[in-house]
Amino acid sequence: MIVDRIENAQLYYSVHTKFKRAFEYVRQLDIDAIAVGKYEIDGESIFALVQHYNTKLQEQGSWEAHRRYIDLQYVAQGVEAFGYANIHRLQQGEYDTAKDFLPLEGEGDFVTVSGGSFALVFPQDAHMPSMAIGAPSFVKKIVVKIAVE
Repeated sequence: MIVDRIENAQLYYSVHTKFKRAFEYVRQLDIDAIAVGKYEIDGESIFALVQHYNTKLQEQGSWEAHRRYIDLQYVAQGVEAFGYANIHRLQQGEYDTAKDFLPLEGEGDFVTVSGGSFALVFPQDAHMPSMAIGAPSFVKKIVVKIAVE
């Protein structure tokens, strides 16, 4: 997992052939105008999910991982705690191929991801996004799904 500020995005362009396009999409968005929903960037190879939500308490969270997609989770507004653990540290549940969703159980670490920051989450990275820091609060987030290929 990588956590950084959006102004440093160019440092990661060479990590994956699709990262430049994904980051450029996020950087050009009018955060105040874009509606919640799914937005195609490059078919099913790169697409964005615009989300608005209230963070939740850690006891309400759950660990997840993905096999087919890397997540670029950009917090546009607000702040959240973001859980991380290598999937080999956790107990793996039944992988749902259709949803590209692997549930996991166990303990991990948490970092703070605030407005203007992102987390890049790879297939080996179990994550628990959307957690409250103290009391639940409002977050605007863009999750760009990038095919591993």
